[in-house]
Amino acid sequence: MISSPFFNFITLLLFRHRNKHIAIFIISTIIVSLLSSIIFISKSIQRDTKETLKAQPDFIIQKIEGGREVDTPIEWAEEFAMIEGVSHATSRVYGRYFLKTYDKSFMIVGVDFFDEQVVSTLKKVVDEIDIKEFLKTDSMIVGDGVKKYLKEQYYEEYFNFFTPDGEQKKVTIFSKFTPQTEIITNDMILMPIELAKEILGIDQEQSTDIILNVPNEAERDNVAYKLDSTHFNIRVIQKDDISKEYQNLYNYKGGIFLLLFTLSLLTFMLILYQRYSMIGASDKKEIGILRALGWSIKDILKLKVLETLSIGIWAFILGIIIGYIFVFIFNAPLLKDIFLGTQNLEFHPHFTPIFDFGIISSLFLFFIIPFITAIIIPVWRIAITDPYEVMR
Repeated sequence: MISSPFFNFITLLLFRHRNKHIAIFIISTIIVSLLSSIIFISKSIQRDTKETLKAQPDFIIQKIEGGREVDTPIEWAEEFAMIEGVSHATSRVYGRYFLKTYDKSFMIVGVDFFDEQVVSTLKKVVDEIDIKEFLKTDSMIVGDGVKKYLKEQYYEEYFNFFTPDGEQKKVTIFSKFTPQTEIITNDMILMPIELAKEILGIDQEQSTDIILNVPNEAERDNVAYKLDSTHFNIRVIQKDDISKEYQNLYNYKGGIFLLLFTLSLLTFMLILYQRYSMIGASDKKEIGILRALGWSIKDILKLKVLETLSIGIWAFILGIIIGYIFVFIFNAPLLKDIFLGTQNLEFHPHFTPIFDFGIISSLFLFFIIPFITAIIIPVWRIAITDPYEVMR
């Protein structure tokens, strides 16, 4: 019975019942836009984090004493490099540099810029890098938050650090990290390892940790076992472990919102069901007339399903569009703070646009099936009633 007149009749019903449908349409749109925003934020953060972690070393080795991390001897790097399967091992330095007010801090990371593998990795996360020019003076690569903060303090080309001995160290701002890495590098400063040791007060024969790479993924578990066997007081951290921690964190936050969304959706569906259970006399009369004209129960249900689908589909499409614009154009104000937390420095992330059709399709089914069910059951109860009894 689906024909052009049939769809014309649906259009007339939508127009006639517009006052009843508008509130449902608005609430549905808000629910979908909120959940789609959460999904877009979560997926975009996970993608950017995954891309950033690709440039990270396969293993991080830390020395532990008394349950806390201490400086690691730099000669350990040569020792670990001798392990079969390890292609590269080098020392690294990092630590927090607190400003005088102690309300802001920078994460200083020092690496060996004479290491070819380190340089090739840097090119993936830095806008522009010319090693020869970089090493001519004391220079650093900064995150977007650091660059903006220093500019506010009128340090546009350099910054004066103070070593633990009180010596002033002028360091030039050479470049900054790419926007895709902002989630991790926003308050980070990258500089030569010797300069970082001087500013952080670390002995030249020590490092914060040792990083190494194992190209063959099949050998990584074996290498991890060998690393654990070299010293009793070390902690071995794999890149996969860091990736899983980030993924679990954002999945956890997204899961909380999904739970809240489910409760909100169920509440909305109960309200919707109650609203349609109390079908007015005019609506009952409308169904009764259709039954009296020869419409079957199946035809009436088909009519109401299509009427409901037209509302749900347009609300869903509009909600997805609003969520997309909210996240990828306006950068999700308020919601981004819930996912990323309070930041040490001002943080304006640029979420990478991502659209997962699989998740959006699942969201559509998760939304539309209860939506239709909440409406169709009350209509079915009226449709199976004798039409002459309904029209009394």
